[in-house]
Amino acid sequence: MTAGKLMAVLRGGRFVPPPVWLMRQAGRYLPEYRKVRATTSSFLEFCYTPDKATEVTLQPIRRFDLDAAIIFSDILVVPDALGQKVWFAEGEGPKLEPLKDPAEFGKLSRARLPEHLAPVYAALRATRASLPSNKALLGFAGAPFTLACYMIEGGGSRDFAMTKRWAYQHPESFGLLIDLLVDAVVDHLGHQVEAGADAVQLFDSWAGVLPESELFRWSVQPMQRIAQRLREKHDVPVIAFPRAVGPAILMYRRITEFAALSIDTGIGAHWVANELQPHVALQGNLDPIMLVAGGRALEAEARRILNKLGGGRFVFNLGHGIVPQTPPDHVARLVEIVRGWKPGA
Repeated sequence: MTAGKLMAVLRGGRFVPPPVWLMRQAGRYLPEYRKVRATTSSFLEFCYTPDKATEVTLQPIRRFDLDAAIIFSDILVVPDALGQKVWFAEGEGPKLEPLKDPAEFGKLSRARLPEHLAPVYAALRATRASLPSNKALLGFAGAPFTLACYMIEGGGSRDFAMTKRWAYQHPESFGLLIDLLVDAVVDHLGHQVEAGADAVQLFDSWAGVLPESELFRWSVQPMQRIAQRLREKHDVPVIAFPRAVGPAILMYRRITEFAALSIDTGIGAHWVANELQPHVALQGNLDPIMLVAGGRALEAEARRILNKLGGGRFVFNLGHGIVPQTPPDHVARLVEIVRGWKPGA
């Protein structure tokens, strides 16, 4: 089983043209996804129904022949498995019963995680069995700081002020929550690897709300601990995605446990080609709205990124996830652009 170009890049290789997959590639922009989604009463039910999760994971591979499938799930299945109440409100996004005091940590337990998330692992096994050997299967999880943000705020937030105040005023108890989440994410990703994931991605979606002085403690170190433990037990490549941290991403570049860094749209391709790519494989960083716009704007920007980064260790992707209003034809055109790219063309 080779798992193709993506795994070769994560293991140190280079390919021209580079491999391509897209964050949230199994999602609402696809009519076939919406058809399956309509058969379930809730988003979590959807995530926990293996045949449906498998089907939507495979849909973008069938349609676009991408180099990797990423299992259809959500980062908030981890707090759900730990015992925190999680639900998704239509038109509002995720909701959680917020943690308001360290004493409430006592209701959280890793003991039920393997059984509770067994449907996710069943979907991984079924997906791996259906994927061609040259297509990589990616597992994923939220990084501890991002999970803590949702768990304390009770959902999304403009500034995650309650989470940051807790971390600054009570770092000892906040550290206990982070430690629990490190262990839970290692458990979850380890089970995903055992079920067939070839590599995994850690999404630290809200790392960018932290000042640089706190970033290492609450984002970099927890992700490094997770990657180190996964490498020791499974020797699995880990892609780190610390979103919106700007030039502070330099903190992540020499951490050998990360096989690649996923870069967001706000970081310039020319800068990362000089500052990051000599040290670590890169993944990114097309603006998802370029994919909505299509046409000349999409073609020019895709080729600009490829001309800056395509000659090194690189995986073409977006700077964040596909948005629902994306025309599928634009995704097909993007893949065509990447597949046809040659240096200097």
